[in-house]
Amino acid sequence: MAMASLYRRSLPSPPAIDFSSAEGKKIFNEALQKGTMEGFFRLISYFQTQSEPAYCGLASLSVVLNALSIDPGRKWKGPWRWFDESMLDCCEPLEVVKEKGISFGKVVCLAHCSGAKVEAFRTNQTTIDDFRKFVMKCSTSENCHMISTYHRGVFKQTGTGHFSPIGGYNAERDMALILDVARFKYPPHWVPLKLLWEAMDSIDETTGKRRGFMLISRPHREPGLLYTLSCKDESWISIAKYLKEDVPRLVSSQHVDSVEKILSVVFKSLPSNFNQFIRWVAEIRITEDSNQNLSAEEKSRLKLKQLVLKEVQETELFKHINKFLSTVGYEDSLTYAAAKACCQGAEILSGTSSKEFCCRETCVKCVKGPGEAEGTVVTGVVVRDGSEQNVDLLVPSTQTDCECGPEANYPAGNDVFTALLLALPPQTWSGIKDQALMHEMKQLISMASLPTMLQEEVLHLRRQLQLLKRCQENKEEDDLAAPAY
Repeated sequence: MAMASLYRRSLPSPPAIDFSSAEGKKIFNEALQKGTMEGFFRLISYFQTQSEPAYCGLASLSVVLNALSIDPGRKWKGPWRWFDESMLDCCEPLEVVKEKGISFGKVVCLAHCSGAKVEAFRTNQTTIDDFRKFVMKCSTSENCHMISTYHRGVFKQTGTGHFSPIGGYNAERDMALILDVARFKYPPHWVPLKLLWEAMDSIDETTGKRRGFMLISRPHREPGLLYTLSCKDESWISIAKYLKEDVPRLVSSQHVDSVEKILSVVFKSLPSNFNQFIRWVAEIRITEDSNQNLSAEEKSRLKLKQLVLKEVQETELFKHINKFLSTVGYEDSLTYAAAKACCQGAEILSGTSSKEFCCRETCVKCVKGPGEAEGTVVTGVVVRDGSEQNVDLLVPSTQTDCECGPEANYPAGNDVFTALLLALPPQTWSGIKDQALMHEMKQLISMASLPTMLQEEVLHLRRQLQLLKRCQENKEEDDLAAPAY
C-alpha cells in the first residue's frame, strides 16, 4: 500500500513570520542594526536539517556544539572530528530517539556529556522576564547559544513537542527567531517572545514536566585533555556501580590499616575491563600523510598533555599506587597499549571496525618539533585483509632521573588508576574506620593540593562519573544542573 507523501507545510502566519519574507527581512535588519543578531551567523554557518523526524533535539544540539567549535574528541567520518546526530547517544539509544524522540532532560545531559557549559531551565523554574534577558544575552554574543523546547500547537503548527535553536531577537518588536531544524516542514521564522514562552510553558506528556530552554556555551578549556571515560562498552554500567557503590563499602567493611591496604582492596576487586572505562586520549595520524616532524599545533597539544601527565606522576597518591603495583607484579607495556591505540586509530581514520585490524609491529621513536623540542611517536604497522597501513601515535612523556640517566615515562596503568581514584567523590573514603588513615587518604585525594590543570582534568572525570550515575538512576529529568563536585 502506497504511503501518502508531503512536501513541506505552509507556515501559519500569523502568528509566525517567515524569515525570508519581506517582513521577515525587515525584522532581521532592525535586529542586526541593534546588535541582537550576533549569534545568528555562527549558527547559520552550521545549521542543519534533522535527519530523522524525531531527531530535532539531536540536530539542534549538533548545530550549537559545532557553532561553538567544541571538539568532540571522536571521529564523525574518515579522520574528521565533528558533531553529528549519530554521535549523540550516551544518554539515550538512537533507536529509542528515532522511535519516540528525546526528552528535555536527556538533551541537557547530552550537552553536559559533550563537554559544553550548560544552564537549563524549565518554565516553572524561571520567569518570562528572565527568559527575555537570556534571549538577549545569547543574541548579543557569539559564545552562547540557546535551544528551546516548545509545543508547536501554540503557533498553529502541526505536531507537538519540538526542539530548535533560537537564532536572534528583535527587542523593539519583542520577537525571537526560531531556526527550525525540521526544514523539510517549516522554514526559520520569527515569533512573538510571549507566544514562545507560552509554547514552552506546556507539559511534556512523556515526562509529566514542563518544557523550557537551555543556554549552551564553551568551557574555558577543552574537556578530557589527557583522560576521558568511555561509555562505548556496555560494561561501563557495572564499572560505574563498582566505583560509586562498591568501593565505599569495601573500604568501610574490611580492616584497612594503611594506604597500601586500601589500594589492595580496591585494585583486587576492580572489574577486569576497567581500563576500557578510562583511557588516555591519543593523537592519531597517518604516517604517509604527515610530516616527519611535529607541527606547532601538535607540539602545543602534546606539551599540555605532558604537563598533565607530569602533574599526575608528582602526586603523593601516584607514588603510593606505583609502589603498590610494583609489589603485585603489575606491568604495563607502552608498545602493547600503543598497538591497541594504533588499531583504534586505523578504525578512526578509515571508518571501519577495529576488530578487522591487527597491529603487526610497533616502533618507538623521537621526532623533532619547532625549535629543539622533541616528542615521542609510536609507529604501528596495522594490517587489514592483507593490506598494511602505517599509523603514528603521538605519545606524551615525562622524564625522571635514575642511576643510568634520564628515563622516559609514558601514560600507563599507574597514572590512569591515580586519575580514576582522584576523580572519586571525597565521601568515598568517609567509611574508613581508622580516623588517622581516613585523614591521610583525604589528604592524598584533596583537590586543594593539586595544580590547576590537574584539578580541571580530575573535575572533568568527576563530572562524567556524576552524569553517568544520573543516567543510570534515571534522574536526568529531575536534575538539570551541572554535576556538583
